[in-house]
Amino acid sequence: MDIFVLLVDDDPAVRMALSQTLELSDFKTVVCGSFVEAKDHIIPNVPCVILTDIRMQGRDGFFLLEYAQKADAEIPVIMLTGEGDIPMAVRAISQGAFDFLEKPCPTEDMIRVIERAISMRKLVLENRRLKEKIKSSDPASRIIFGVSEKSEILRDTVRKAAHTGSEVLVYGEKGTGITKVSEVIHLVSDRSLSPFVRKAAKGLTASDVSDVAAQAQDGTLFLYAIEAMDMDAQLELVTVLDSGAKFRLVAGTNESLVDLKHYLTDELYYRLTTTPVRIPSLSERPEDIPVMFRNFVAQAADQSGRTAPEISSQVLSDLISKNWEGNTQALFSHAMQFVLGVQDISPDELGLSEKMAQVEKTLLEEALRKNAGNATSAAALLKVPRKTFYDKLAKYGIRAEEFRT
Repeated sequence: MDIFVLLVDDDPAVRMALSQTLELSDFKTVVCGSFVEAKDHIIPNVPCVILTDIRMQGRDGFFLLEYAQKADAEIPVIMLTGEGDIPMAVRAISQGAFDFLEKPCPTEDMIRVIERAISMRKLVLENRRLKEKIKSSDPASRIIFGVSEKSEILRDTVRKAAHTGSEVLVYGEKGTGITKVSEVIHLVSDRSLSPFVRKAAKGLTASDVSDVAAQAQDGTLFLYAIEAMDMDAQLELVTVLDSGAKFRLVAGTNESLVDLKHYLTDELYYRLTTTPVRIPSLSERPEDIPVMFRNFVAQAADQSGRTAPEISSQVLSDLISKNWEGNTQALFSHAMQFVLGVQDISPDELGLSEKMAQVEKTLLEEALRKNAGNATSAAALLKVPRKTFYDKLAKYGIRAEEFRT
């Protein structure tokens, strides 16, 4: 992103000298002799910083500063003051100027200040661009696959839940993607630029609640397997929520709403079930299996660094006819095997790399199973760095939360 310097000075000699200095220092420069000339360049999101004299005929530098702040409050404005004019400089800073320079100023000082201003402007504009990108995209359509009516209802429910601002309960059978759907709720909400904190409810104590709440400040706290949460921790969580917590609670469970009531305090249960989001199983929407499988194969190919194989109509027919008890997680695992070329093949027909992949996947799953889905402990058990462990989980489409009980 090219940021230009908008130079404003009504003294022709000073203006020319400053312009030459800026151009020799490789700054793209637009030169103006007055506020009237400059004002058309001062618009919202303009990729510029402003270098202006304070004392000018007609509209002075302070008027220009005020105009710039109204157009875009984050445009850096650098003010040029007369030598020793400290009160003027103090006034400029107090009214929001980025910095001030005394004339005549050393070239290196001016360049240093302008470079700081340009860096800040680039950061501001990039942050705005990212925010607009998030607003213009629809995570629900992009991440939740499916062409069935049930999938469309799920996406609509997620969008509505995201915008309520209330606590949400996401529930469904094992492997339906509770964590993913919960994160989509976060991404669709107005908290999307703040943290999404995932925690297993099991093992959280009352004293832990404040800590995890602080981690999720202004964002979303997702508690998986909420039915396993200690009663004292539940009471503390409700207390934190009642005290005006600055986070949004989303809970996940594989229990039905009827069964969940046996595990939660009334206060927490009724808070969460105000906005329930149920994820349908694959058996309820078999027409979604082809589109899901195609997307999962593309993801698996990307993760494994392989070319996605062709998916025949026979393959899709076979998938639709199967009973996917593990739901989307099982389908993704099958997609990874399909990409690696190891599904429906006897061990004797596997090559070395495929055999190693199967062994590695089995070891990862067993380590997670032994440690109740705790990835850090599982990585320690296998004596591999935590980042390497997470990379391998992603490679094989393994979700640690699916092993938490």
